[in-house]
Amino acid sequence: MPEYMQENLETKHLGEEIHPGETVEEKISLSERFGLWVSFYPFDQDDYLEIVSHWLRELGCREGEIPKARQEALQWALLRGSRSGRVAWQFARDYAGRNAGNGKPKR
Repeated sequence: MPEYMQENLETKHLGEEIHPGETVEEKISLSERFGLWVSFYPFDQDDYLEIVSHWLRELGCREGEIPKARQEALQWALLRGSRSGRVAWQFARDYAGRNAGNGKPKR
C-alpha cells in the first residue's frame, strides 16, 4: 500500500520508533493469528472464602477467628468488584493486621 507524507504529519515519535501505531497493529495482528490467550476467571464464593481462610491461617489468625471474617471478606470482595486471589490476599492482610497482630506470614 502506498504511504503518503501527509499521513506522517501527525506521527508521534516513541523512542527510536517512527510508526508506533503500526507496531501495535502488527502485534495485535500476530496475536490474533498465533496468540495464546490466558483468561483469569473470578472464583466462585466458596473458593474465594477458602483462599481467604488459607491466608488468614498463614497470617496467624486463630482457627476460631476465621469464620468471623467470612461476612467481612465477602463485603471486601463486593466493594472491589472481584473475587480473586489478589483480593483474598489483600483482605487477609488487612484483617490480620487489624485483628490478629502484625499480619506477617509464619515461617
